[in-house]
This record gives sequence, C-alpha cells and structure tokens, in this order.
Amino acid sequence: MVSERFTGDPAWAGMDIGTQGVRVTVVDGRGTPLATGSAPLRSRRGEGRGHEQDPEDWWRAAVTACRQATAGLAAGRIRALAVCSTSGTIVLADAAARPVSPALMYDDDRGRPYVERVTAAGQELWDDLAVRIQASWALPKLLWLAENGGLPAGARVLHSADLVTARLAGELTATDSSHALKTGYDSLRERWPLEVMSRLGLPSDLFGPVTRPGSPIGEVGAEAAALTGLPEGCGIVAGMTDGCAGQIAAGALTPGSGVSVLGTTLVLKGVSEKLLRDPAGAVYSHRHPGGGWLPGGASNVGAGVLASAFPGRDLAALDEAAARYEPAGAVVYPLTTRGERFPFYRPDAEQVVVGETATEAEHYAALLQGVAYGERLGLASLALLGAPVSGHLALVGGATRSRYWCQLRADVLGMPVRIPRHPEASVGMAVLAASSGRSLDDTAGEMVSHGEQLDPRPDRVARFEQSFRLLVDALTERGYLTTELAAKAVTS
Repeated sequence: MVSERFTGDPAWAGMDIGTQGVRVTVVDGRGTPLATGSAPLRSRRGEGRGHEQDPEDWWRAAVTACRQATAGLAAGRIRALAVCSTSGTIVLADAAARPVSPALMYDDDRGRPYVERVTAAGQELWDDLAVRIQASWALPKLLWLAENGGLPAGARVLHSADLVTARLAGELTATDSSHALKTGYDSLRERWPLEVMSRLGLPSDLFGPVTRPGSPIGEVGAEAAALTGLPEGCGIVAGMTDGCAGQIAAGALTPGSGVSVLGTTLVLKGVSEKLLRDPAGAVYSHRHPGGGWLPGGASNVGAGVLASAFPGRDLAALDEAAARYEPAGAVVYPLTTRGERFPFYRPDAEQVVVGETATEAEHYAALLQGVAYGERLGLASLALLGAPVSGHLALVGGATRSRYWCQLRADVLGMPVRIPRHPEASVGMAVLAASSGRSLDDTAGEMVSHGEQLDPRPDRVARFEQSFRLLVDALTERGYLTTELAAKAVTS
C-alpha cells in the first residue's frame, strides 16, 4: 500500500504558522522549492497586553496553503512534513483538537501577574534550565486561562503547531520539546515537571506527550488528505519554533554560526555545545536536535515597527529615500509597546529616542537603523555569555526581501552576512522533515544553499559607529544595559 501511495522522486513539506499568515513550501531532496502556498491570518489586539487569534483560522489557513502548494504537484512525492509556529502561543483544546479557550499569542502579556508565582513554584528547576520566566511565556499565560474561564475537564494545552498536526492526523499528537519549552518543559530531563505544575494547581492531564524535534508523531489521515491535497499516510514529523526553523533554513547549526530571523519581531540564535546561563534571563536555549544547544532570544523590536509607523506604504520606495540618511539625525531603540525581552529583559522598557529627524524618510531610516542596532546588541549579548557568532551570520525572515536593509545591517554589525537562497522558516521545516531518522546537520548540509554574501562597506561602518555608541550610552543611563554588556557591545 505504501509503495503505491508514494510515487516519484521524494519531496518534503514544511509549514510555518506565523503572526500574519501560514506558509507551506514543498522541496525536493536538494532543498529546491517545488511549490508554495500561503494564506493570511488575522489578530485581535485588545486593551492592555492582549493579543489573540482564532485557532480555527490556523487550520483554515493551513488547508488553503496546503492546497495551493499541492495543486500542481504529484502529491504522492511528499513523504513527510513538519510544522513550526510562534514560540509561546497556546490554546486549550479538547480530545478532538477543538479549541475550548482563546488562543493567547506569543507576545500576549496577560501572564504578568503570575510570573512571580510560577518562578517560586519551580525556582530550582528554572535555575537548572537557565531560564527566567517571562510574562509572555506560555506557562504564566496558562494560569491566566485557568483563572479566567477555567480548565475544562479533559482539556489539553496545545501550541499552534500541535493543533494543526492534530487536525492533519485526526487525533492529538505529541508536542515537540522546542514548542514546549516556554510551557515549562524540562528539556534537561526530557519530561514535564509535574511536581511544579501541581504546586501551580495545574492537572497533569493538561500536558500531553513530548518528543524531540524530527521524531515521527503521526500520519496524515484520509479526511485531512482530502482537504489539503497531501497524500494519505504522509508522515508528520515533530517540528520546532519559528526561530529554530529559521536557523535550520540558514544551515546555522554548528558552533560559531548564527542566524538573525527578522520578521514582525527579531530573533537571534547561536550554537553552543553547553547550556549557557544568562543572569539577566534574556537568553534561553532550545535543545539542538543533533546535540548541544541553540541559545538565543526574541526581541520586541523588529519589522513590525515599520508596519506600525508606515501602514500600507510602499517600503521599497522608502528604502530608496532612507539611503540618503546614513546615519539618521536621531538614534532610536524602536519599541512599539512597553517592555523588552532581549537583548535585555526589562518589562518596563520604553522606546528610546536621542536626537530628531526632519523628514518622513529620515524617520524611516532611523527605524531601520534602530533595529540593526538592537541586532548588534543581541550578538554582543550572545558573545558575552560564550556563544560568539564568529563564523557567519545568516539573515532570514521577511525582512530579507529588502536588500537595502540587509546591506545596512551588515554595515551596522561590521561583519559579513549571508542570505540563504531559500531563507523561509517553512523551508527549514521541510529540511527537518527530511532529516527524520538521520542527522539534521548532514541533511541541512545537503539541502541548504547559501546565497548572496553582503560585506560591510568600510565607510558606512565608521559612520554608524558613533550613532550606535550614543544609543548604547542612552540605554545604559536608563539602566537597560549592564555595564558589561555595554562594554562588550562597543568592543566586539
């Protein structure tokens, strides 16, 4: 039956459930995209820190994106798929994967009143895992759900990827340890710390089985196959969070390499053979599927600031105008909301602006440069802890569509950057799906194509240095940066 179901050269599918949409990419054994599909998602942002999506929209968008990707392709070629989604997004669902709560998104901050309680309940464990519980993490948000609507009998906590894989399989599937990290999973002992959950009043049946990324967790069922165009029996492989997916797409999986995933927010990740410990709690580590750790952090600055400041505008035209302001008359740490997670952890942080801009184009330039300054601070933070990106830095995410911004980032960082030929997180998931049962490093080596390298322009490096130092001083004066991180930032 299997030999009749799967025909032709093998292909692999990856799905990325992002903030603004779902994207599916099918690749061949060399990592070359064969087909893509996408569908938009909508968010609801309420008063305060609330950010929700309708979980049913995830499934509807996944079906649409899959159908687009498989429409002109012999579906029997697709052997397996893996799914990534935003880190820290959760929903409660019943045994049929039907939502029984709102979905609280990765940056929803309603867990803030519960951070101290979660921290106290598992202090020894969190210290052991080198993590600091943050308000946007899934575990404190789970307490908010428990106290605002309750925990229906039989409910299970799911991440975005879990809900979609369950719908594909026709039954609940295991979660991967990457998505489970911010829900309190003990990645050292590879188990749920049920004693901690009990102290928090959370029942053990709320937490399902967890497995390592790249492990088989099910097969596409007949009903889902008919809806999506994926072949019945297609393998479902445990995925990772979107930041890790970008790291796989970039092939940045060995010590010294790193990846910057710039979309709505900025995620920076490196590679370390040992678990790093950040006293400030801004850096945390996922387990590397091939061994070791993937330290990094997620900032609240990112391309989302452009959508906020210039909604609906032609950003390519603004890029061209911004090139006249290198550097801009103002230096900005461009937070759009209160609070920062990385490269420093300060829930009370506000946007920082030093100087003034005279035109719309100069304001736009200041925002582009500000995100790049935040990126440089993030790399300094990783280096300070012992995971320097001394090899190559890969740029992935939606911002890679702006070649100007990529070049600007190389100039601000003062180091070469690489743009993988296929930098999408969905491609990273396709590579992970193809690696099931073998080495991820070897698979990525075969499937990831390194594209263009952009070298820093020496004259621009010198121009941006003074502005960067002004911003570092301003952040330090406000107590956002430690003196150690500030010193590392301006010397590395």
